[in-house]
Amino acid sequence: MPTLMLLGLAGLWVPIVSDMSPARAAESSSASLQEQGDGLMKNVEEMVAHGGMGDAKAIVHHCGEATRIAEKLIKQLSASDLHRADAMISLNEVIRQCNRVSDIGIHADPGQLLNPATKARAAAQQSIKLLGLTRANKN
Repeated sequence: MPTLMLLGLAGLWVPIVSDMSPARAAESSSASLQEQGDGLMKNVEEMVAHGGMGDAKAIVHHCGEATRIAEKLIKQLSASDLHRADAMISLNEVIRQCNRVSDIGIHADPGQLLNPATKARAAAQQSIKLLGLTRANKN
């Protein structure tokens, strides 16, 4: 008798969980994309700001982080997203420009790093815009 009750409870529980999973997955995915987008923008902004301060090591560091986040965003993009192809082009441009920064290296003049860094920032801004991850109210 207790076994039957447990089986009955388990049968009631499974449909409830499976009904909520897609909604939770979509919320989690959207929140994760937003978090990644915020991280990407924070790093590219700090990267360019450090260029103005002459800190080549920080530029290379933030560019590396931007590359990592852009790669993660590419993996998370939904195949059904209307702007997926354009966003992937922009994210790949972030990666390409940040690879240029890394190739130039920390011992270069920070001004030399600033050109690809600003191009990476522009590409990041474009991808965030395409994905609809811009914040309406920046505080």
